Parts: sequence; C-alpha cells; structure tokens
Amino acid sequence: MENIQSIKQRFEIIGNDAKLNRTIEKAIQVAPTDISVLVTGESGVGKESIPKIIHSLSHRKHAKYIAVNCGAIPEGTIDSELFGHEKGAFTGATSTRSGYFEVADGGTIFLDEVGELPLTTQVRLLRVLENGEFLKVGSSKVQKTDVRIVAATNIQMSEAIQKGKFREDLYYRLSTVEIHLPPLRDRKEDIHLLFRKFASDFAQKYKMPTIRLDDNAVQLLLQYRWGGNIRQLRNVAEQISVLEQNRAISYETLRTYLPDAGKNLPAVINSDKKESDFSSEREILYKVLFDMKADLNDLKKLTMELMKGGDSEKVQEENEGLIQKIYGEEKQTTKSADDYEELEVLHIPQQSTVSDTVVYHEPQQDKYHFAEEIEEEETLSLHEKELELIKKALERNRGKRKAAADELGISERTLYRKIKQFDL
Repeated sequence: MENIQSIKQRFEIIGNDAKLNRTIEKAIQVAPTDISVLVTGESGVGKESIPKIIHSLSHRKHAKYIAVNCGAIPEGTIDSELFGHEKGAFTGATSTRSGYFEVADGGTIFLDEVGELPLTTQVRLLRVLENGEFLKVGSSKVQKTDVRIVAATNIQMSEAIQKGKFREDLYYRLSTVEIHLPPLRDRKEDIHLLFRKFASDFAQKYKMPTIRLDDNAVQLLLQYRWGGNIRQLRNVAEQISVLEQNRAISYETLRTYLPDAGKNLPAVINSDKKESDFSSEREILYKVLFDMKADLNDLKKLTMELMKGGDSEKVQEENEGLIQKIYGEEKQTTKSADDYEELEVLHIPQQSTVSDTVVYHEPQQDKYHFAEEIEEEETLSLHEKELELIKKALERNRGKRKAAADELGISERTLYRKIKQFDL
C-alpha cells in the first residue's frame, strides 16, 4: 500500500496539515473495498482528488473512471445521461444510447454535486446501489451493472434531507464511509506553501519571474478567510503573476486582490432560528393591522357624527369613550381651538340647502371666509367631499401645504397624510 507522501506527489496534493493527511489516509484505507464513499467539504477544497485516489488504488484501476457533474446536467436529460435511453423514448431520441452506468461497468463513477440530483433520479440511483440494477429511459428491460460509486457534495446533507430535497435512505447508502476535506482557512500552515507552488507554476507558464510576498503580505495571506478555498487562492496567484510588474508583492498590493480584506471576520449567524419565531412576528403584525383597521372605523364613525352638523361639543361628550379609545385622552370639559386638530379629523364645512343650491361655510371664520355655489346632480360621498376640499385648498394656496392646512382647519401633518391617502 502506498504511503501518504507518495500519494501527494502522485496527485500533486500540496500541504502538511494533519486533517488533510487524515483525509488521504482514509481514502487509501477504503480504496481496496467496493463500499460507497461520500466526499464532503466546501466548494474549491479539491474534493475531485479523493475519488481519483480511491479508483487508482482499487482493483478497478484498469477499468473506466467517469466523473459526472450532476449540477451541470439539465433535469430533463440527467436520467438519459446516467442510465441511457431507447430509440424514440422522447423527442430527439433518434437512436439507442448507453448511459454512464453501462459504459463504466466494472469501473468507478464519481458523482460530483450529488446533492443537486432530482428526486426521481435519486430513486433510480438508490436501486443501482442496492442491487446493481437499472432501466434505460423508455425501456422495460432490467440491466445489471457493477460500478463503484464515489459521490461528493458541498451542501449540508442533513438540511437537504429535512427540506425534502434529498432522500435519507440514499444518503445512508452513499455515505457508508464519509471523507471530509477541511477548508483552506483551517489549514493555515499550507496556505503560503500552496501560494508559492501556484506562483512558480504560473511563472513557468507565462515565462516571467516568480512573484514573492513580503512578510506583511504573508500575514495577510494567512489571515484572510478564503471563502473560495484553494480555487480562489490559485486564481489570486494567477492574477498577480500576470498583472503586477513589480515581482515583490507588498501588503497593500495583495490587499487590492482580496475582496473585503480586513473585513472578513466570520459573522455570527443564528442558524437555529425557528419557524415559530417568524409565525409569532407575523401574528403580532396582523394584530397591529387589525387594531389599526378598528381605530380607522371608529374614526370614520366620529367623522360622520361631525358631518351631520350637530353640536360638536355635544358630539364630543356623547363619544367620550370612543375618543379615549382612539387617542387615549382625558375628557376635555371646555372646547378649545385645538380640539379637532388634535383629533386630526378633517373639518367638513357645514352646509345649508337653499333650493337646488348648496352653500358651503368655512367653520373657522377668524381665518378665512369663502363661499361657493356648486350645482350638484347627486349627493357626494364623504371620501369625495374630503378629496374635493383638499384639492381646492391646495389650488388656492398654490400647493403650499401649511397654508392649505390652515384654511382647512387641520394640522399640516394630517393634510400630508390625506395627500398620501388620496394619492394627490
């Protein structure tokens, strides 16, 4: 059996981290068997190296090795890609086609991003894992295959199972042995080593001197979070190698290539927030909205009382409980000039009918005096009357809200709310 160091050299794996060594050791140990393996880890950590190691050290090494990116194949064609199809099975199926499981018989199939498989395909895959049987699309003939399956995913499978996006029985069949690759930020001693290797490779590729980091730049390199892991590190090394004329890279230069450098401390996120928390917040919001609706109805009732042209002081006394409910105010024994402004009720002018003509009188005689004769064919609603008065007040005052509010006998804040309400 090959040792860890020889495997690293053979598959160009860079790093001396203990967690990385343990991962490679598990791959070496499981390779001679035929059990299924699930490789987990974040995107960009190099998960594709593990199934290659397993295949090369197994008794299947002389047979086919096929890598399939499940996330890159459209849902409508993935069954055909994996299991094949018969001629005429669907539109465009002009001939019979063999799928990957038929072609790789006796070898190894690597299913990358296996968490992206549709549920219907998961059922077919489970059958292959359980008894090695599959059906081509459009065929009723059961076929057998002897394939070693190694799968990989960068998602949390437990969450996918809870959400019904991945079958629990398939997960346990795939993860007979689970091999986890650590993220780059947990392999700090390997980061600079990898960067130097990438810098050397790109210097040879582009035929230019190798870039070098100063001490401060090295510290930044080690402290950075590397959300894209090895893939991101390689990308940064290539960018700097191509773009920088000065081959000595300082802290300031390196920082320009790292998104949010210095601001990449891990955020604390409460991932355990329960659905019931959102339900409670929603119920509170509904209650507030219902209370507002009730208050609005009460306010309309009070406004209608004032519209009837009765004694306003008497109306206030009769509706004392209603006023206190809406505004929480104590009963006022004397009527002040601010009574109705505090209530924020639009003062509708009293009206007296003479023949077929309606004459409007403004209640606040000490401010403005105006009367208009309007011939009406039908009675206007409260909403229309308010809208008409507000429009006229704004027109007379050339859009000045404060002057218009004074003319209407309401506060400027109330007028502003009415303008928004009527979308003026």
